[in-house]
Amino acid sequence: MPVWCCRCSLAGHFRTYSGTETEGQLLNSFVQYFGDSLGRKIKRMPLIEETVLPGDSLLTLPVVIIGNGPSGICLSYLLSGYRPYLSPEAIHPNPILHTKLEEARHLSIVDQDLEYLSEGLEGRSSNPVAVLFDTLLHPDADFGYDYPPVLHWKLEQHNYIPHIVLGKGPPGGAWHSMEGSMLTISFGDWMELPGLSFKEWAASKRRNIKSDRVMPEEIACYYKNYVKVMGLQKNFRDNVYITSVSRLYREKDDEGSSQQNEDISTQHLEMEDGQKSLIKRNWEVRGYQRATDGSHVPFCLFAENVALATGTFDSPGRLQVEGEDFPFVLHSMSDFGAAISKGKLRGKADPVLIVGAGLTAADAVLCAYNNNIPVVHVFRRRVTDTSLIFKQLPKKLYPEYHKVYHMMCTQSHTMDSNQHSAYTSFPEHNVLSFKPEMKCVLQSASGLKKILKFSVALVLIGSHPNLFFLKDQGHSIGHHSNQPITCKGNPIEIDPYTYECTKEANLFALGPLVGDNFVRFLKGGALGIARCLAIRQKKKHELIESEDGGGDGVP
Repeated sequence: MPVWCCRCSLAGHFRTYSGTETEGQLLNSFVQYFGDSLGRKIKRMPLIEETVLPGDSLLTLPVVIIGNGPSGICLSYLLSGYRPYLSPEAIHPNPILHTKLEEARHLSIVDQDLEYLSEGLEGRSSNPVAVLFDTLLHPDADFGYDYPPVLHWKLEQHNYIPHIVLGKGPPGGAWHSMEGSMLTISFGDWMELPGLSFKEWAASKRRNIKSDRVMPEEIACYYKNYVKVMGLQKNFRDNVYITSVSRLYREKDDEGSSQQNEDISTQHLEMEDGQKSLIKRNWEVRGYQRATDGSHVPFCLFAENVALATGTFDSPGRLQVEGEDFPFVLHSMSDFGAAISKGKLRGKADPVLIVGAGLTAADAVLCAYNNNIPVVHVFRRRVTDTSLIFKQLPKKLYPEYHKVYHMMCTQSHTMDSNQHSAYTSFPEHNVLSFKPEMKCVLQSASGLKKILKFSVALVLIGSHPNLFFLKDQGHSIGHHSNQPITCKGNPIEIDPYTYECTKEANLFALGPLVGDNFVRFLKGGALGIARCLAIRQKKKHELIESEDGGGDGVP
């Protein structure tokens, strides 16, 4: 099946495409994008067969961003030429940081030494640039202060770096699929992106924001609107699914030889004696765009750099126990909400079985409780475990979660008076298996087994990124090689100041993939990547100018 490809050679021509008019319109939208972004050199994108590899005459996009959630949106904002400067009237509450900022007030933060600025700063992220950018946007937020940002933004067109953002749905990513009846864990101000105040946006839309915490649907709408307000639409493509990201190589000693396509985890480029070595070239990104009629339009892009901004909501965590694939065992709040909306749980005598002790599990408990559905709550930890998320949340700000935690502590199965209550907890229990007659086998910490009857089970034990489009699902680029990428236990290993993967050049990652789960911290990844790419682009331009100026021996 033919695919459209970013071939920028002037010699190329469109082949006749046998698809529908809708598919042609989709292709034309990409032509318009590349024409706007890269100038007159890009006139056509001829179709190539999937088996055909590109030749040396191909030009490539400087950056392809995979994922259109807040991470991808913020990176697009900075790559589009927006630059943060220290505001003339601003005084940062950290006197040491403020002194550093004053030293280069005439420079944007993107053009300054991020390692120098972030030195000595502390915050709730392990990535220093994330802490730096957060304290510039929300000074002393962790101490309860509501200081305004010390930055103001300028659009500098000459700093634009051509890029494209690819996402499965509309801009906002997973926020569009989150349960709409719950409140965000973070304040609305902490969810906002640079240059557009969430409160001001909400007021302009006449939205009634009743508290500092807001519903996910409000945040999703804000992110989608942010792309329009900031003029970033031309960089975004929705309904796009990535199927592979691979590295292109060519033989070092044979410029005219055909290229080889290898997956990104290939580390050994120097071959055995007597064989030629390979030079890493650009990235090949393949996938398809889903049209309005449901058909798929395959594509092939080439990029100098790829930024992974996919988040971690792709693959729900699983118990890996017998019977977990039964249709009455669910793994997402959306499926649970759909079951309630359709009345599938109405009038059921048996309780809902909820597994997990995080905030999503607590949301499920609240959802069931508010719909008069009895709950059996199973989790592995002790209720006194200091690592429980409830221990980290102030009671006044998060009363609903502390209500759940109170029930977890006081309505345990060991208390006879609560055996028939609307909620019963089973601390320090593991699920051994699910049975076809809708029963669950539990085991306590002491080894005692118990069988419970339930109406539906809901397993909410976290989620993991799905990097299936990388070889070995990207296991080779984590801190622990050959293990799955997770936001807590095994994030992608990056340079702390450029966010470039330490094990794969020109591959970047930000957001939950590198351990920054909160929106307020993922913005630092965009800053680090934007600075790195801006420096490289400047060096490339200087090299080209020097070659043009000295090519004929004339100074």
